[in-house]
Amino acid sequence: MSTTVTELVVEDVLGAPVQVFAERFEALHEVLAASVAHGDRSYLVTLDGRLTFAEHARRVSSLAHALRTTYGVQQGDRVAITAANSQAWIETFWATVSIGAIAVGCNAWWSPRELQHALELTRPVLVVADERRRAQLPESAHDVIAIEADHERLATQHPDAELPRADVAQDDPAVILFTSGTSGRPKGAVHTHRNLCSVIGFHRSMDALAAQYGDPVAPQDKTYLLAMPLFHVGSLHNLAVPRLANGSTVALHLGAFDPAKVLQLVQDARVTHWGAVPTMANRLLEFDRVGDYDTSSLYAFSLASAPSSTAFKDRLRSHLPFAGALVDSYGLTESCTAVALATPLDLAESPGTLGTPIIGVEMEVRDPLGNVLPPGEEGEICVRSAYNMLGYWENPEATAAAIDAERWLHTGDIGTFDEKGRIRLAARRSDLIIRGGENVYPAEVEGLLVEHPAVRECVVLGVPHDDLGQEVGAVVVPTEAGIDVSALIAQLQEYAAGGLAHYKVPTHWRVAAEPLPRNATGKVVRPAVSL
Repeated sequence: MSTTVTELVVEDVLGAPVQVFAERFEALHEVLAASVAHGDRSYLVTLDGRLTFAEHARRVSSLAHALRTTYGVQQGDRVAITAANSQAWIETFWATVSIGAIAVGCNAWWSPRELQHALELTRPVLVVADERRRAQLPESAHDVIAIEADHERLATQHPDAELPRADVAQDDPAVILFTSGTSGRPKGAVHTHRNLCSVIGFHRSMDALAAQYGDPVAPQDKTYLLAMPLFHVGSLHNLAVPRLANGSTVALHLGAFDPAKVLQLVQDARVTHWGAVPTMANRLLEFDRVGDYDTSSLYAFSLASAPSSTAFKDRLRSHLPFAGALVDSYGLTESCTAVALATPLDLAESPGTLGTPIIGVEMEVRDPLGNVLPPGEEGEICVRSAYNMLGYWENPEATAAAIDAERWLHTGDIGTFDEKGRIRLAARRSDLIIRGGENVYPAEVEGLLVEHPAVRECVVLGVPHDDLGQEVGAVVVPTEAGIDVSALIAQLQEYAAGGLAHYKVPTHWRVAAEPLPRNATGKVVRPAVSL
């Protein structure tokens, strides 16, 4: 019986009934092999040049051969990548996973101490590093491939090497990416071949849905901007991987986010799709030369990775010519891709919603005893899908706390369903402030404050209190420098009191001159903020 790219069947996955795509790749080396059919079409495009699918396959094959023969990398071994975004990063990833080894994506913003922790945890047999991160490597017995000095030679040394393959099972580990680490040390989320191949299935289903609703651009003719770090699921799992599978193009931005260079790439590569973190979108709002670039090809613009207010979305629609059909999403490192997606219609009908679960995702809102709650009642968001991670690397306690025996991922996030099955995020559970027995969700307070015209950005924190347990504090970055701090605090106090219950109004304030610290995915690093 023939199947479609959107057909789901229920199969046993690690002992639980999980929805999977009936038509799917089962291992990442199959994705690489199939990509050869796209030939001379462009897989990667930068401001400096392009790489075709055929060239990519040859280079990855050469590199994979070198990993096996020169460096002795075997199936199940870890290969750590610590580098800024580059073509070499992507080629190293494909070479690693295609021989059954595990790619460890290290956060390129880590301190040497954090990097050492990740290497000690995963014990890679090989580290691939650019010059800047190589200088941060701890003294160890790791073999090191220096991207600037070694990669090009290894990628061209064996031009006739066969396409790599490995005898891997669908639920064998393929990638380790690290959680944000906003509390405690980062944990390594283990993603399998099934996980990443399922993400490919999700993107195929989105292409099919777009075509059904009249999208005139064929999947292989779309170009996706990649401007977020490759050690993030938004870039690696949802851009680099599915683009190789369906023959579309990745427009790869190199270096720190620069609105002028990014818009130049959008113009030159004729970018059609861009998923941006709110920080990037905000910098575009502040960039007064957007109109100097031809962005007419860009018709799909979305926000991901960090919450954004309704007022912020409205500003994007008003000021950016390509943000008219704005969409939003909700996902985690542990879920590999979005678990919910809000369409422009969803956002128009219910501002602030994160939409409905994507294809293949079961989602429930549960109370502390695990009971499923009806729409309108607040509880923990739990999801089950073929996208969910295998677990945390060598951390069975954390894995057991996150994923139960039926493969439900307990996100730790608090949310509610509406009557149309759309999810709304109230707060990250770990951020919850409990004041005198009353719950205060920072996201609600932040959402109100950031809509004040004098506030550029803010973060709401719990402040210890002997009697109440906690009080509410706010750190605010004003839109203008040199503002009267006392007057601003008084103004915001009155403003908050007009829109919030008294126990939610901040009683501790700090006006900060510098932007709030954010991690690679655009989220505020709360432990780094103090009152």
